[in-house]
Amino acid sequence: MTDNAPLRVAFTSISRSHWAGGYNYQRNLFVALGKYCPGEIVPVIFAGVGNETTELAALAQIPGVEVVQSPAFDHRRLRLGTLAFGVDRAAAAEFHARSIDLVFENARFFGWRLPFPAVAWFPDFQHRRLPQLFSVPARWRRDLGFRAQIAAGRHILLSSKSALNDYRKFYPRSTNDISVVRFAALPVPGLLTAAPSEIMTQYSLPPKYFYLPNQFWRHKNHQVVIDALTILKMRGLDVVVAATGSPDDPREADYFGGLMRQVVDRDLKINFRYLGMIPLEHVYALLRTSIALVNPSRFEGWSTTVEEAKSFGVPMILSDIDVHREQTGGAAHYFGVDDARSLADHLWQLSQASEPAAARDLLPNLDDRMQAFAAEFAQVMRRAARHA
Repeated sequence: MTDNAPLRVAFTSISRSHWAGGYNYQRNLFVALGKYCPGEIVPVIFAGVGNETTELAALAQIPGVEVVQSPAFDHRRLRLGTLAFGVDRAAAAEFHARSIDLVFENARFFGWRLPFPAVAWFPDFQHRRLPQLFSVPARWRRDLGFRAQIAAGRHILLSSKSALNDYRKFYPRSTNDISVVRFAALPVPGLLTAAPSEIMTQYSLPPKYFYLPNQFWRHKNHQVVIDALTILKMRGLDVVVAATGSPDDPREADYFGGLMRQVVDRDLKINFRYLGMIPLEHVYALLRTSIALVNPSRFEGWSTTVEEAKSFGVPMILSDIDVHREQTGGAAHYFGVDDARSLADHLWQLSQASEPAAARDLLPNLDDRMQAFAAEFAQVMRRAARHA
């Protein structure tokens, strides 16, 4: 690699069904790099042979992106060699074969003897802030992974000042290089072709509805939304919240089922509508015509759904957590994570103050945000490669 040559960066694939936010992060990143930093970074995505081919094909269509499938990246493959030899030899061999310059690690440690410079992305520190949501083995496994990457001298990448504060609190002895790069969201044109009015009709939605596109994990806090709708129901008031996202949480198999039983028992089937794990083009269509985005999460590293709402100028009703304040600069409606009454008031007030929304377009300032994201990310990757 020379200063003028493209930097070939290895990424491991993230399944949208497993973690929609991570998949969208990578997709937005690759689009931004291709559009605003052409020729600087070549993302090379490494995936297992059993990975979702549709998702990989969508990423491969982004200009400048390469996709490699290999058994070395199968999720079921045992990685005892990483412990025994200090390096995942099979993965390292694939990196060599593809002339990789730098490895971007996310939730997978390739070993302290990895013969490539590496950047470790820590999306958040949920296991430390909300330990009760993790089994003891899962919590320790995640924390040991972070500590191994820190001890191996990785350049640490964070997505918010809030995450930086957490990092310094939980790992105060770290002397690693650290960078904060806040990401933005740019939907590719092909995902904006669906007619929002037709998508609303397809899902039998009324002209006025709120949109909640979060996976059904406990920390995403759908419970407070159901409680808020219950309060409105008791007041004789009706609003509709449309929810989408994966119903599967490997940590708590019946969480989704328990929520939906409450919806039935409280007679909220008209008010809380689960639409399923829908295509991304449908997600954007519903977001663009909603009264507001709702994100009741107890914890975020940097919310993808908030970024997407910002891209279209969609109003937002957000849980009052530090990162939401940081991300929106106060330009949203906030409620306490357990304050169902406040959320109910926001839902009703906005439903009465708003007319059915015409499909919103991308805001003109989005180019500036995306360009800054791409430039900062590319700068961090080159600095990490030089300083390794």
